[in-house]
Amino acid sequence: MRASTIQAIAASLMFAFAGPFNARSHEGMWLPTLLKSIEGDLQSSGLKLSAEDIYSINRSSLKDAIVLFGGGCTAEVISGQGLILTNHHCGFSAITDHSTVENDRLKNGFWAATKADELRNPSLTATFVVRMEDVTERIVPFITSAVEGNEQARRDLVAQLSKTIIDEAVAGTHYKAVVRPFNYGNSYYLIVTETFRDVRLVGAPPASIGKYGGDTDNWMWPRHNADFSLFRIYAGPDGKPSDPSDANVPFAPRHVLPISLEGVKEGDFAMIFGFPGQTQRYLTSYAVEYVQEEQDPARIAMRTASLGVIDAAMASSDRLRLMYADKQAGISNAWKKWIGQRRGLKELRTLEVKRAYEEAYNTKAMELVKPEYAQALVTLKAAYGDYVPFAIARDLYVEMVFYGPELLRFADAFKDLIEQQEVLRKDGKIGAEATKLLQAAEAHFAAHDPQVEKRVMKALLPIYRQHMPAHLLPDALPAKDLSQKGHWYAWVDELYARSAFTDLERLRKALRKPSPGALKRLAKDPGYKLARSFQQAFLNKVKPAHAQLSDRIEGAMRTYVKGMMELYPEKNYWPDANSTLRLSYGKVEGSAPRDGVSFLHYTTLDGVVEKHIPGDAEFDLPQRLIDLYRAKDFGRYGVDGSMPVCFTSSLHTTGGNSGSPVLNGRGELIGLNFDRSWESTMSDIQFDPDKCRNICVDARYILFLIDKFAGAGHLVAEMNLVERDGPRTINLPIHR
Repeated sequence: MRASTIQAIAASLMFAFAGPFNARSHEGMWLPTLLKSIEGDLQSSGLKLSAEDIYSINRSSLKDAIVLFGGGCTAEVISGQGLILTNHHCGFSAITDHSTVENDRLKNGFWAATKADELRNPSLTATFVVRMEDVTERIVPFITSAVEGNEQARRDLVAQLSKTIIDEAVAGTHYKAVVRPFNYGNSYYLIVTETFRDVRLVGAPPASIGKYGGDTDNWMWPRHNADFSLFRIYAGPDGKPSDPSDANVPFAPRHVLPISLEGVKEGDFAMIFGFPGQTQRYLTSYAVEYVQEEQDPARIAMRTASLGVIDAAMASSDRLRLMYADKQAGISNAWKKWIGQRRGLKELRTLEVKRAYEEAYNTKAMELVKPEYAQALVTLKAAYGDYVPFAIARDLYVEMVFYGPELLRFADAFKDLIEQQEVLRKDGKIGAEATKLLQAAEAHFAAHDPQVEKRVMKALLPIYRQHMPAHLLPDALPAKDLSQKGHWYAWVDELYARSAFTDLERLRKALRKPSPGALKRLAKDPGYKLARSFQQAFLNKVKPAHAQLSDRIEGAMRTYVKGMMELYPEKNYWPDANSTLRLSYGKVEGSAPRDGVSFLHYTTLDGVVEKHIPGDAEFDLPQRLIDLYRAKDFGRYGVDGSMPVCFTSSLHTTGGNSGSPVLNGRGELIGLNFDRSWESTMSDIQFDPDKCRNICVDARYILFLIDKFAGAGHLVAEMNLVERDGPRTINLPIHR
């Protein structure tokens, strides 16, 4: 490669990595404690608030309305009675749990008429950030040279140092705290949180609205679904977190987001506040090559095969549709993302860009006599050469065991009963353990169909066998690849016919009287032996080497990223997302992602109706919505006879930003983030300001659906709505 080409590509990457602030680039997921350092750029871009208005530990601020919803989404407080808004797909599990064939709330929607009708969700939590504090100086100077090079020893030392900091932070409070590493352990932050444990389902549109477009439209623009649901946080009578109880009362929040009826137009300032899960902007070319050429193709192939089986099953009956709705959603979301990510990385020539940057980085390191930074890349190259077989083995294990046929996890759960039966009998616990597993078996077979599971196993095993390094395969699998002439099918048929773990009645018989003979037969069961073989292969052949090599990579990446900051100090750096509270900002805008393709920044109800296909699983619509559309009965939420539905903005988002509020410059809710465009799915690794767009439900469409479609105006009456013609706060009348 010519030097001029290398320099051009390296310059391009530096812009993508950490370019100076300007009107074009909106990359960045900023820690709220650092907003003062970019306050000038935020305000020149259109923010009307101060950094203190967004994040403060001394008074109410926007952060006090932002919620970590469950373990992987964001929600926001939109009423003084603890009402929170998040995505339909974030509330999907809760909605599904409250659905039956007879009372299908997933299909028909749900709206609590009173607080007494709101539905409890035993394991659902809502977490607020109380404060964040940079504690780097209390940790990094005390990491001795004795533990450098030994990542586990380093983690142990950091944990000791962190415990003191955490104990001080939460002493005398009901708060929890954690110290999190940033930039591969170059810095550390204390995060103090308050978690509420009583979160109840309040409202959700029918899936035909909340998931309109299904897998076909997922990750795509233009988009026409209303991906939202409503929950309410309950607290004890003292206002503090409490276990679910009839005595609990609606939570009184410290800040409530007002909702703008002004709408959006091209070029408006926008920002997003939430809990993005993971970005990998600092990956080396060695890692990108693995993702692009090994990891994504294998995972895509596995999920394509399983979706073919599950989608067909769901289309065959309502029973199977409800049974597999949650699993299908979890499989398909990442599947489509990975397809787009691989395409985006190739289009942006990310691999070539990374290689060119690394060459320039090495040159500068040697010029400045910083050989340790150049050596970090040498270490990373060697580590990835050893790492790839174990990494693909781990990825395939996850796909088979956690997203594939349920037999592998289900049967393995019987390990203690089968292998520790003598200890359990001696302690008088054998009956209790068998009863617990029998209850788990009843739940398992209520949620999974053996015939569907068998077809999933048939679909995945040949692909797993094809991509898996031979020396890392589970011993229970045939040594010879059986892909020819469908022989895997016969092998799986025999497995499912012989195993008690695919037959509830046979399992009931064994567990009701867990005699030594019955448990001995379960120990020899082919389903159990296969499940244990998968676990043992991973634990013995894959996990130790994977962990050791991951540690080598982690240590070298810490040096590599430190080198970036020292070699290029003029650049602005933000740490990779790690499920901590972040703010991104940009503007409302459309895009031109490919040659000859140009997208507007908004969609309307016209497009929803144009896509309507009566009876179609993805594009059917409730008659009520069609009637409102035909009558142009949009209430005060429509604009000039049209109903806004979705819009795009150039905000840097990733998984975990689902359900995040999109706000205008005054801190008012204008939309609900729920997706990225397909052309943006590589943004976790490389952000392109010309292509990358996040997709939001327009706040006015959400209000229209709650009020006019659902007739739940009592919920709208809780909210603070800001009229288009002025900043006054109003409560809208209830529509019945």
